[in-house]
Amino acid sequence: MRTSIATVSLSGSLTEKLTAASRAGFDGVEIFENDLLASPLTPEEIRARCADLGLSIDLYQPMRDIEAVPAEEFARNLRRARHKFELMRRLGADTVLVCSSVHPLAVDDDALAADHLRQLADLAGEFGIRVAYEALAWGRHVNTYGHAWRIVEAADHPALGTCLDSFHILSRGSDPKGIADIPGEKIFFLQLADAPLLAMDVLQWSRHYRCFPGQGGFDVAGLVRNVLGTGYDGPLSLEVFNDVFRQAEAGPTAVDAHRSLLVLQETVGVATPPAPVVPTGVAFAELVTPDAEPVAVVLGALGFARAARHRTKPVDLWQQGEARILVNTSGAARRTGTGLAAIGLESPDPVGAARRAEALLAPVLPRRRAAEDAPLDAVAAPDGTELFFCATDRPELPNWRTDFADEADGSHGTGGTGGSHARMDGTGVHRIDHLALTQPWHHFDEAALFHRSVLGLHAQESVDVADPYGLMRSRAVTNADGSVRIALGVGAAPTDDTVHAQHIALAASDVVAAARRFREAGGRLLPIPANYYDDLAARYEFADGELKTYRELGILYDRDAHGEFRHCYTMTVGRVFFELVQRDGYRGYGAQNAPVRLAAQHTARAVTGG
Repeated sequence: MRTSIATVSLSGSLTEKLTAASRAGFDGVEIFENDLLASPLTPEEIRARCADLGLSIDLYQPMRDIEAVPAEEFARNLRRARHKFELMRRLGADTVLVCSSVHPLAVDDDALAADHLRQLADLAGEFGIRVAYEALAWGRHVNTYGHAWRIVEAADHPALGTCLDSFHILSRGSDPKGIADIPGEKIFFLQLADAPLLAMDVLQWSRHYRCFPGQGGFDVAGLVRNVLGTGYDGPLSLEVFNDVFRQAEAGPTAVDAHRSLLVLQETVGVATPPAPVVPTGVAFAELVTPDAEPVAVVLGALGFARAARHRTKPVDLWQQGEARILVNTSGAARRTGTGLAAIGLESPDPVGAARRAEALLAPVLPRRRAAEDAPLDAVAAPDGTELFFCATDRPELPNWRTDFADEADGSHGTGGTGGSHARMDGTGVHRIDHLALTQPWHHFDEAALFHRSVLGLHAQESVDVADPYGLMRSRAVTNADGSVRIALGVGAAPTDDTVHAQHIALAASDVVAAARRFREAGGRLLPIPANYYDDLAARYEFADGELKTYRELGILYDRDAHGEFRHCYTMTVGRVFFELVQRDGYRGYGAQNAPVRLAAQHTARAVTGG
């Protein structure tokens, strides 16, 4: 289907918005009146610019407070409308949005509203323009789509139809099944927006919290199915009012917006992009650093061994059990400092995964590769983290591990299990449990949609965590068996890279033994305040000496309906820290303890000055 986006959904000048929409792949735009009024371009120049960009102008909007008003007010409305219709003819737009009136003088009289809209449609018809009447959720007398349709039906004019808006319908809890009663040819336009489920004034909700389909809690797909069932053949168009989008760069926002419509079309069955290829595990996590020594010290204390080195690049492979950490000291690392740059995802079909990503506007990243290097495709997540689609130890597929020469004998890595690098007593790290990625403040919703749609992961509910300087939002995405878990967060203090850093959680069968070994090897664990353990004693019963051990090592504790969780943290190196975790049936991430961890990291940073 054709796709469109309202210019109000993007930031910047009208020219910037049009360029972003075109580059993202949209077919058309709705031009919001304020964007046109603020533009130095004439309507003719805007029309030409859209044509050059391959964009149609699908809607001009909005016209407000037209119907069911006193006669003298309506006369002024018709005069205003004539001027707008002349402008639209210059602009090349043939459909105008008319919102249900919120005028204080508007009366509750459907017959009068129908008569006024009929007269407006008569005038619009002289200019070859159609009028799409939309019920605002906060309309003074008309605030449901069914009511708006009854007025349009009563007016009975060929140039008058209705505009359906998913936000106005779903925010009021209206049943979209009634859309089936509207003939498809009388649905002149369809505007789409999602939103988080909030208990607040609907006008404020609409003006500040709309988001793209798939990023909120509305059943937008269900509504679209009902609309398509009428025979509607117009565009799927986004109209999103959102404070974050208005401040974010237009280009990435437009890509996120178009991706949401591609996924929506897949969901409702009108498009068939390549099927999702869900990752089955984490092959590696790659750190970049200007100085490998501090990272090597921490990894060594955690029980990792340097297992191999890349044949052509300054990248070392550290391994323990199935947990693999790449340490990259390339020139880029010297510019960015120590951070988590890439994640290798085990994929049953790496080529298919890359094909899916490209179809959903996440193109494969260019990569310098020696002739003998294994082909390895990567795409960029919204926060810039590179996601590689990998196969490890699978003879039928190229193996990234063969790019590394084993430390012991200089031979190429075999891609085996790495069992020789695991602790023989079974108390060490055995795999990567999860990865936590801090998102730029304006990419949080985009990140959840990206990981869900491009990678096929399931997005869990968003969680708010108290930070000493505000609230931190977190949302986990995971595959069905939990072998891939990524916690996406946006911090309360976006400039505080040390606290709101990326981290790698390592699974251990005995976190107490792992923590002791780390500390005995010279590693520094994050100190946890004594008050935390006093509270634990009040909330839970522990075996003799158990709580004392946790206090000594800085181990935190939580439990849910499925089991128990014990975890502790290393001090931060650059923008990265490690977490040792022991899951005994537990399915969460220790959100109950996150405020304590965040406060402890703030304190540690203040003490160390870094």
